[in-house]
Amino acid sequence: MSTQTSAVLYIVPTPIGNLDDMTNRSLQVLKDVDLIACEDTRHSARLLDHYSIKTSLTALHDHNERGKADWLVQQLIEGKNIALISDAGTPLISDPGYHLVNKVRDAGYRVVPLPGACAAITALSASGLPTDDFRFIGFLPAKSSQRKKMLQSLSSETTTLIFYESPHRILDCLKDVLEILSDRRVVLARELTKTFETFLSDTVSELIRCLENDSNQQRGEMVLMVKGAEKQAVTTELGDLDSMIQSSLKYLGVKQTSALLSDITGLRKKEIYQRALELSE
Repeated sequence: MSTQTSAVLYIVPTPIGNLDDMTNRSLQVLKDVDLIACEDTRHSARLLDHYSIKTSLTALHDHNERGKADWLVQQLIEGKNIALISDAGTPLISDPGYHLVNKVRDAGYRVVPLPGACAAITALSASGLPTDDFRFIGFLPAKSSQRKKMLQSLSSETTTLIFYESPHRILDCLKDVLEILSDRRVVLARELTKTFETFLSDTVSELIRCLENDSNQQRGEMVLMVKGAEKQAVTTELGDLDSMIQSSLKYLGVKQTSALLSDITGLRKKEIYQRALELSE
């Protein structure tokens, strides 16, 4: 369906703690739109009051999103611009909005995302864990048996894992992480951008001990980051490696071949590069 230009759904991030993190563009959009869809009208009203924004609010949350999305699309049809916000951070990232965005796009209307606060990225950037390759999981299941099952499915991931967790479940979650993922390095980011912002970096077992000894560390909004599993080197005979290099060189250059096979075998890229040069002569 061709995209219409008459009305727009804006995806507007809101602060995760510090109200000064609201961008100028986001504020202008919230002032200019005809309607703001939010998770909790009372919670969002405090943000709007802080910035003297008078735009009308309507509730869009997990329990009403599928039905409310049709009504919001009708508002777009009538020419009204809409902003979607969540209680904190970027909408749709462990927050409602997925069904609405899809219905709006299917109806042919523009969805315009604005950059802004996201707890997962904010925490990762200061964690000291690898940031070149990561996987955001969101909230793990509340029940231990289901949580362990999901953790087991992630046990071989070599990327940094990012979870959201609630204060009353953090200790149980860490104990399951210790059992399933072993005693890896983890970082717990609490109360990001707020007065008592804290980063706790240690092994899982030591972090559990820290939280058990200090109940204050079990409070607030939390992002838990877990270092990925160690990459397992693959033992490769020289003859096997030569065969792999020759097969790869049919489709890739020497540099691409050495990078690819280094990831596959765990061997040093420089060694594979030199061997690929010899075989390509």
